Amino acid sequence: MPSFRVVSRDPSSRARRGLLPTAHGEIETPCFLPVGTRGAVKGVEFDRLEGWDCRAILSNTYHLMARPGREIIRRAGGLHAFLGWPRAILTDSGGFQVMSLSSRRRVTEEGVEFRSPEDGTRHFLTPELAVELQSEFGVDIAMTLDVCPPFPAERREVEEACRLSELWAERSRRSRPGAGDGGLLFGIVQGGTHEDLRRTAAARLVDLDFDGYAIGGVAVGEPKESIRAITTSTAPLLPEEKPRYLMGVGTPADLLASVRAGVDLFDCVLPTRNGRMGHAYTRAGEVTIKHERFKEDLSPLDPDCGCPVCRRHSRAYLRHLFVLGDFSAPMLLSLHNVFFYLEWMKRIRNAIAAGELARLTSPPEGKIE
Repeated sequence: MPSFRVVSRDPSSRARRGLLPTAHGEIETPCFLPVGTRGAVKGVEFDRLEGWDCRAILSNTYHLMARPGREIIRRAGGLHAFLGWPRAILTDSGGFQVMSLSSRRRVTEEGVEFRSPEDGTRHFLTPELAVELQSEFGVDIAMTLDVCPPFPAERREVEEACRLSELWAERSRRSRPGAGDGGLLFGIVQGGTHEDLRRTAAARLVDLDFDGYAIGGVAVGEPKESIRAITTSTAPLLPEEKPRYLMGVGTPADLLASVRAGVDLFDCVLPTRNGRMGHAYTRAGEVTIKHERFKEDLSPLDPDCGCPVCRRHSRAYLRHLFVLGDFSAPMLLSLHNVFFYLEWMKRIRNAIAAGELARLTSPPEGKIE
């Protein structure tokens, strides 16, 4: 399979526009991947995502291993067939759950034992099993198993997370199936907010020659300034000829700043999570639709947006649905937000191609009250 190719560069920053071939289609970068942790992008049908030219989604190996389980995915013919999604899939390995399920897991040198929050069943995930599962699922981009330290954390805890992550990256690399399986394997740079640990971790991962590299362990509680500083300092440490992926980030402004730092791939739960809470992203800023001021506002959620929600519904109607508690309300805002993110990334790609990224401004952050 052809490798990642940069097709244009921004003259004012490290931003680049690229093409990442996968077994299920080419991904145009910079690219936002809607999050379907358990196999579904909440509130957004796959037909819509295809219609909006979404090239890839994200799912999670740990959650899929626990439920529905590898056997039914295998019997379905792989994860694409099980989900009914024909385009690219990236799967996180479960490293984030090492942090998020800290009260329900035990980390050893060998791997991580999880106790499922749903039914209490135990699952033991090793670096080798994480690679095996993702290969068996037939995903396009697989991630190595890592340890994601929380924020804040003592330096010695971050150092131990780096040590295990690097050890597990080596084991993942050795256990990788043959290149003929069509899947890509990415290594993950940890290091918390410590630039020296990030620099050391990046150098060791680059030596292992992964297909791509992720900046992990961000957006876990750090101030926004720290997230952007980590991204800006870490991205240049990763090979120019390989795709770079920033895990779990962020707002539209975060995405633009990170693209300018040289990042190519992104995922974040904000579009759907905030949509379910009544929070929408627009070109004019962030809207909390349940606010009283929108009770009689008959204008679209975002007059400049071409999504089906903005073409059909008013702010007053959307607020009405939330006040009623109608189940369509969070779905409609999730639809709008995912469309907005996908269109935002398209605007960024076009600006890079035209050499005009410096002129692109992100929507103001903060709610429109």
